[in-house]
Parts: sequence; structure tokens; C-alpha cells
Amino acid sequence: MANFSKEDVMKFHEGGKVGVRQTRPLKTQEDLCLAYTPGVALAVKEIAARPESVYECTSKKNLVAVVSDGTAILGLGDLGAAASIPVMEGKAVLFKAFADVDAWPVPLGNCRVDGKDTGKTDPKRVIDAVRALAPMYGGVNLEDIASPACFEIEDTLDAELDIPVFHDDQWGTAVISVSGVMNYALLAGKKLEDLKVVMNGAGAAGIRICEMCKAAGVKDVTICDTKGIIREDRTDLNEYKRRHAVKTDKKTLKEALVGADVFIGVSAANVLTGEDVKTMGSFPAIFAMANPDPEIDPAVVKEALSDRQYVMVTGRSDYPNQINNVLGFPYLFRGALDVRAKTINKEMKVAAANALAALAREPVTPEVAALYPNEKLEFGTGYIIPKPFDRRLFVEVSYAVAEAAVKSGVAPETDLAAYRRELEERNKNRD
Repeated sequence: MANFSKEDVMKFHEGGKVGVRQTRPLKTQEDLCLAYTPGVALAVKEIAARPESVYECTSKKNLVAVVSDGTAILGLGDLGAAASIPVMEGKAVLFKAFADVDAWPVPLGNCRVDGKDTGKTDPKRVIDAVRALAPMYGGVNLEDIASPACFEIEDTLDAELDIPVFHDDQWGTAVISVSGVMNYALLAGKKLEDLKVVMNGAGAAGIRICEMCKAAGVKDVTICDTKGIIREDRTDLNEYKRRHAVKTDKKTLKEALVGADVFIGVSAANVLTGEDVKTMGSFPAIFAMANPDPEIDPAVVKEALSDRQYVMVTGRSDYPNQINNVLGFPYLFRGALDVRAKTINKEMKVAAANALAALAREPVTPEVAALYPNEKLEFGTGYIIPKPFDRRLFVEVSYAVAEAAVKSGVAPETDLAAYRRELEERNKNRD
């Protein structure tokens, strides 16, 4: 992992990580008249007469709001809206650097406790606030909002607004995880519908990973929470967990793991042992994505499964096969914004996962290989997910998302061949 001090971090963050830039000159009297009065009145009247022109004469078409109430910041918990700002700024930087999407932090104060905007999420308050600010933005990226309120917030806003609304903590991890599952299935010589998947963690990420697995074709998914398997006979399940409850006599994660092909963890450190993974199938995949410490240490897995092939995936950059959300959200929004999609639906998410999986099967470019001199970046058990700095992501994932949006009817008809050429040209010219 990178070795840096608190002083290094604070110096990097000094003054913030985002700012405003001009896209038009303002150097002459004529520029001033065009930018503001009297010229701006003509743009105002045009939007009032023809609402869709807001995409032509404002920043809306390439601007995303990064919204949080600070109730579930990273793995740190409820620290309030102000404390969420460094993460929201960081997200905006990633949007711009990887997909040339302009994004702006929108921290929303929640309940006031001991002088801080903290406390249990008020879904109505967040929904009302985002609905009110939506006219400026072409999309909304929800971030670090506690479960289960995050489900209601995303579902309601997605239904009410005519712009894409995407909760990255739910879907970002899900899209990249499923791309890894797709490539694992290929290596294992199995179809997705024949996989037995066991998950630990039934919060925002866990529920959506389950839904993405099923959307991609997986039929056998068992989810566990802190009380064990989410079974049909449990009476303590919220509506989101109940949708995925299974009928079984088994009760525990350890029982569920026996014979499983894939373990997916979005829960807590060290919930698995080497003996647990030994009970899985003959060629298992372990997606241990708790941060900073995974559900089982890769070294423990290596020792336990020394007699067989396996795939190991984590959320950390110091191990191979990192699940990193930056592989997903910038390009999901890039594709959605470019074809003016009204939502980011399941078809678009599955298309993104397929594009990621396909790219991992391609030979890496010399530029990517040079950034990772100590890794063997060839498709196989140690490389099933592309690296974040692979510039081909900009074209391949963005295009796949846009194509799925058009074909599923949530975006207007578009010349997709011309759009792909445009992406390729833009990619060449990116800094």
C-alpha cells in the first residue's frame, strides 16, 4: 500500500480538490454582454420556450451532482455532511480524470446533533433536496448514504426525475463484482446459471450485488447477514432482504459455503477461516471485499487452497483483482449523459459488466503494463478485472452503456457507430 503520513494527506487536500473553470473567454466588453446581460436573456427565453434546449446552452449535459448526507462515509460510519466533503470532492476528481465528466459535491445536512449534521437518514429530506436541485444537473450520483434509507432514496428519485440517478455504493461495487464473476465462470468452464453463489453482507452493496448477479443470469444466490442465512422463515427481514430470502434448512454462513463456487463478502474482516474455504467447490472464487481488512486474508486462502486452483478478489490495491468502483461509475455516467438517457437501468449495468469482463480478456497495452511492473497482467486467475488506468475503459464501457440505453428504450435513437468513433477520438485527445 502507499506509504504516506497524515501531513501528506492534509497537504494534498489543502484548499480542496475541485474548483470552477470557465468554458468561455471573458476578456472584452462583447464577451461580458454575451455571458451576462443583455445576451443571457436570450438563452433564458430559449429554455423557457423550448425546455430541452437547457442541454444545449448550459453545463447540464455534462454535470453530475455527487450527493451525500454523510451517514455512511466509507467504512467510517455516520460522521455528518461536512465530513463527507473530501470523499465527494474525490469522487468529482475521479469523474473528471477518468471520463471527462464534470461533477460537483452536494453535501446535504441531515439532523443536527451536537453541532453536527448527523443522525439517522431522513429519506424525505434527501429526496426533496435532490429533487429541488436536479434542474442544474444531467445526473445524480448518490454516495455514502446509510442503508436501508438509500434504497428508498434512489428508487424514488430514479422514478421521479428524468435524469440518471445512481447510488454508487449500491451499484458500483455490484457492476465490477459481476464482471469478475463472469470471468471466473469462463475460467471454471461453467455457465452463470449453474453457479452456486454465497454472499455475506446484506446492506446497500450486498443487496445490489445479489440483484446484479441475478440480472446477469445467476440463479442460485444465498445471502447471509449478521444473524445467518436470509431465509424465508425469518421474521426480522426488511423488504429488501425479503426479496432474496431462500427456502433452506441451513442457517449459517459456514453451512451455506459447503460446495459453493463463489463467495462474495461485503461485510467485515476475518469472518472466514481457511477451513471454511476448503469446504467450497473444487475451483472456488473468493471475493473478500471488506475494507481495509478483507473477510479472509489472501495469505490464508493461499495456504488453505494450495492443492487447487482458485480466484482471489479483494477491494485493496495491494492485491491482484481489485474491485475498484472507478472502473464503473465514470463510464456509466459518460455513456448515459452522452445519449441523454433518463435512467441507468439493469440492462446498462449488465452491459457495463460485460464490457469490463471482455476488456480483461484482451492483452493489456504497454502503457498499462508499465504501471504495474510487478504483476503478470494476463487473463487468468490472477487477472480477471481490468486495471483502472486502462484508457480503453473510456471507449469500451461508455459505449456499451450508451448502446444498452438506446436499445432498451431509455435514450433517444442515436447513431451508435458515429458515437463510438466520437469516443475514440475524444480518448485520443484526453490529457
